[in-house]
Amino acid sequence: MPRRLLVAVFVAGALAGCGGGSTRSTARSRTGAGHGATSTPTATVAKPRPPALAVAPLRSTGVAWRPVARVLGQDAAWEAQRDGVTLLRFDQRLVRLDLHAGIGEPSGNWRYGPLIEPSEIHHVIAAFNGGFKFTTGDVGWLAGGRVAVPLARGRGSIVTYRDGATDIGAWEEGVPAAGRRVYSVLQNLVLLVRDGVVAANASSCIQACWGATVGNVDVVARSGLGVTADGMLVWGAGAHLVPSELGGALVNAGVVRAVQLDINPDWVAGYLYVHGHSGPEAVPVVPEQLGIAGRFMEPYGRDFFAVVAAAQAQPVGGPPG
Repeated sequence: MPRRLLVAVFVAGALAGCGGGSTRSTARSRTGAGHGATSTPTATVAKPRPPALAVAPLRSTGVAWRPVARVLGQDAAWEAQRDGVTLLRFDQRLVRLDLHAGIGEPSGNWRYGPLIEPSEIHHVIAAFNGGFKFTTGDVGWLAGGRVAVPLARGRGSIVTYRDGATDIGAWEEGVPAAGRRVYSVLQNLVLLVRDGVVAANASSCIQACWGATVGNVDVVARSGLGVTADGMLVWGAGAHLVPSELGGALVNAGVVRAVQLDINPDWVAGYLYVHGHSGPEAVPVVPEQLGIAGRFMEPYGRDFFAVVAAAQAQPVGGPPG
């Protein structure tokens, strides 16, 4: 037999003689079993990206904060009901506040006009009423560097800076912060809550100090917006309140400074917006609210605020305390 053929037969026989052991060894190496075996890396399944925005109003509310909106997979808004006050709390690291002009109040064209804008419509989380009518003389209004109603020192002011953050305080007595560029300001009366304390006259000087009411009664629909020490925004409203009750509920929610917004049933309303294929659907949040025609998705005559998921939002932080 030629030498090459003998070598081939020998090699084939050697492989056949140890074939079972070789197969088992290979199997062990593939499964990671056996002494000294190495495992083959397994493919990891990528987790699906969370939706940019998900809003889910509560079927029933209680005193505990429960999430109602998530931005980039992180809780961004919560709701609670305390002492007849509906409370919505917003994490400013994930949302921004847009001040909208109404039809003719203020007059002229504004970046955010009398309805939720196309740039906001797929990102809106909530919207709620603004402040008093301009004719009351207790307001101030500025947006985009333009003044519609002159600002007054000491008035309670909701100030949004050009970097997107909002703070609340007395004008030129705490806000605006030095060196920060202001984008919008809504002023209404004086602060309802200052340094975590409700104004002393909120239960004794109701209509003269906190606004005339329909029917000349003290207990009416009221709303307000406050800020906590860690920068959360809290909107509160109820159908049957005096100013001290609204302020007390905001303080109970952790607010350190707050402005009373509009009052009376026709002008106090808040909505959460559930997003679907046909666009957002507005869901009322305040029991017994009469509501706003068009729910801020059609032109409205008064100013209002929209809470929008911020494009630059960073998914950090946790639920409020």
